Amino acid sequence: MQRFESDTLDRSVWMPWYLPHWSSRASSAATYRVGDGELRLSIPPEQPLWAAGVHETPLRVSGIQSASFSGPVGSTIGGQPFLENQRVREEQPEFWGFTALYGHIEIGMRAVITPRSMAAFWLSGIEDQPSRSGEICVVEVFGTAPHGFGMGLHGFRDPCLTEDWSVVDLPIDVAAFHTYAVDWRPDDLTFTIDGDVVKRVAQAPDYPVQLEIAVFDFPDKAHLVPGEVPVPELVVSHVLAS
Repeated sequence: MQRFESDTLDRSVWMPWYLPHWSSRASSAATYRVGDGELRLSIPPEQPLWAAGVHETPLRVSGIQSASFSGPVGSTIGGQPFLENQRVREEQPEFWGFTALYGHIEIGMRAVITPRSMAAFWLSGIEDQPSRSGEICVVEVFGTAPHGFGMGLHGFRDPCLTEDWSVVDLPIDVAAFHTYAVDWRPDDLTFTIDGDVVKRVAQAPDYPVQLEIAVFDFPDKAHLVPGEVPVPELVVSHVLAS
């Protein structure tokens, strides 16, 4: 159990950069605060773009993840590429803070988001081999549809997995704390919100995954929120893996 009870992020478990190998540590650094039993991830107006000039649309991110590695600059070795034959921009040291293989994994969180932002918690294959890339999306929610909770399985470059992801519409408030979880067994994923089963998937990755928690801002959707630039925030009370 990670309860964020100290005033600092446990750097033996988490790193405060979002996929820095495709960007850089400088432009992927999270804005965060730990205190009062919570982790707060936010994106203030001055936070730089992530992977500027490479990502198709402008994107800003504050996220933490529990593992990371890459090949040298110019190589295609690195997790979660978003382009074909994507090249590493900044080599990263190996970091294996925490990886999971099967079990119950949950997060307690709430999000303050607008139509130009989203929040998510997901488990991604560590991609020490490119085929070990399946992703278990425990929850993602966009401010354009705050009652639509995306969850399920993305196969990506894993030939053994097929896409099984969907949005579940629920009359709950994303701005209030809820517990989002997955029970991960061989060939089975059961997704719950506050203990209620909301989705099942009859397949699953059979290799370790890293944990990722992030809030995102989409500047190209600024027209949806005229006026002062909002500060999206994701507040986490705990993460449990058992």
